Amino acid sequence: MTATIHPVAADSPSSSAGTAPRTDTGISLADDERQRCEIWTRVMGYHRPVSSFNTGKQGEFSERRCFEEARASKS
Repeated sequence: MTATIHPVAADSPSSSAGTAPRTDTGISLADDERQRCEIWTRVMGYHRPVSSFNTGKQGEFSERRCFEEARASKS
């Protein structure tokens, strides 16, 4: 699998059958070239893919909030 990089003008139409619309980067991939992005997280000192979690743990992962240092330091 290789991605083709094309220089694209900002106003150029992207009408090519079987390919995804071009983005500002000029990279286009056909749907059959795409792959699912695997998300990993750190658990108890080691890294694991979220896809290997059971249903309950995947739910807990989706409810996590990101730590915001600015908001925490104002107290």
